[in-house]
Amino acid sequence: QAMAPLHPVAVQCQEAQMVVTVHRDLFGTGRLVRAVDLSLGSASCLPLSHSPAEDTVTFVVGLHECGSTLQMTPDSLIYKTSLSYKPAPSGNLVIVRTNPVVVPIECHYPRKSNVSSNAVQPTWAPFLSTLSAEERLMFSLRLMNDDWSSERLSNGFQLGESLHLQAEVASEGHVPLRLFVEDCVATLSPDRNSSPRYAFIDRSGCLVDGRADDTTSAFISPRPRQETLQFVVDAFKFAGDDRNLIYITCHLKVSPADQAPNPWNKACSFNKASGLWAPVEGTGDICSCCETGHCPQRG
Repeated sequence: QAMAPLHPVAVQCQEAQMVVTVHRDLFGTGRLVRAVDLSLGSASCLPLSHSPAEDTVTFVVGLHECGSTLQMTPDSLIYKTSLSYKPAPSGNLVIVRTNPVVVPIECHYPRKSNVSSNAVQPTWAPFLSTLSAEERLMFSLRLMNDDWSSERLSNGFQLGESLHLQAEVASEGHVPLRLFVEDCVATLSPDRNSSPRYAFIDRSGCLVDGRADDTTSAFISPRPRQETLQFVVDAFKFAGDDRNLIYITCHLKVSPADQAPNPWNKACSFNKASGLWAPVEGTGDICSCCETGHCPQRG
């Protein structure tokens, strides 16, 4: 709102931050509030600047900062915070002469168009990064029993058995999401970049272990639900190494469920009967790079 005595709080919703300007004549009575009694958000962030000449106080904070919350509707991202005025006793420590005030503040951003002159591809990328930054998506990767009914109590396997792995994301309260496994790497130490290493899912969702002649590794189709992806991998060990402990590190990601799978977001298995790669969902052409190895890289 425009800065005026009747509207003493002005908010600018910028691309990655909000600017909140507060007139110290907060109540329109001519009695100026103290800047030290003003704070923003549940984290009680302090003002960035104070202009005595204009009797204004300015807060500049990132959209995810100061304890702001995010609400999503089908069309908008809504960042919510609040301006707090908590008068502290001055002079006479027994009394105060003004009431505390909480002013709700919201910034609305469209989900289906860019919020700046800079191109955003794809249009849902800010939504994903927002959720990740807010830690609102809970990813999990679990070893399951052979019938997928519950988590496997033991993580021990014999060669010749199969690992039943279930990747999942908790997305309650959000728009529908579809989970993908970008890659999975097996190593002998927790460091996924250590050597030796074996990437059994690679190329943005290709279960390359299933391409070997002696394996039955594959994604399970259809999915039990959009936010869950199950896959079976034949047990293995590293050649020439007698250690029995293998670490598996997977990179999980999501896209909106209403977005068609593509070469970046896919779950592809090799069908030995047909000799072709097949996706859990989507058209077969999105798996073509699983064979060539030249999968496009998203920024």
